[in-house]
Amino acid sequence: MSRISVRGFAVASATAVTTVGAVVGVASGAQPGSVANTEATAADATIADIPAGQQAQVETASLVQQADDQSTQADAAALKSAQEDARKAAAESAQAKKDAAEKQLKAEKEAKEREKLQTQASRSEDRGSLDIQVKASYTIAETQAMARQMMPADQFQCFSNIVDHESGWNYRATNAGSGAYGLVQALPGSKMASAGSDWQTNPATQIKWGLGYMNDRYGSPCGAWSFWQANSWY
Repeated sequence: MSRISVRGFAVASATAVTTVGAVVGVASGAQPGSVANTEATAADATIADIPAGQQAQVETASLVQQADDQSTQADAAALKSAQEDARKAAAESAQAKKDAAEKQLKAEKEAKEREKLQTQASRSEDRGSLDIQVKASYTIAETQAMARQMMPADQFQCFSNIVDHESGWNYRATNAGSGAYGLVQALPGSKMASAGSDWQTNPATQIKWGLGYMNDRYGSPCGAWSFWQANSWY
């Protein structure tokens, strides 16, 4: 025989409660066969000298209850983890959609900008092919009027700023040191022959070449002017 304390011990099995109660009844002097007395005593008393087989029943009931509690806790933890994973997945999906939308908007904006520049370049070429009266010489006002006709209105001021610094609107300007020539100081000046054989004497030819150079290299005269401001050359 061994001794065990079962005060406050939760008993899940009705059979175990009855058995323990019977033993408690005997140990306390209660009349055998009184189930009510044995159950009441089992819930509140310290029991000694319980046979090993009956101890096993009580311990089994306790272990079952512990297993149920642990299973419930594990289920709750698994549910919480699953909910957290779902929340993270939803947040990542929303961010991915936002990033994709922003990327698409940026691509569309860049495409529109390229289209605009191409349109401007095309218009510039069209203006460059306009028939301009050939003269022996041209005033600054006449040269500037040509430039206005040959480029978009919003690009003229940028073009003019560069020409002001490079040649002062003198289409015969020559840099004695480098050999740069004309309104836009092409180096060498013979580069402008690609726009016309009269590049030395016709400001319209020089404007056409200079405008093409600025569009090709910087996207526009204003792009060239921004570079010039930062570097004092273009």
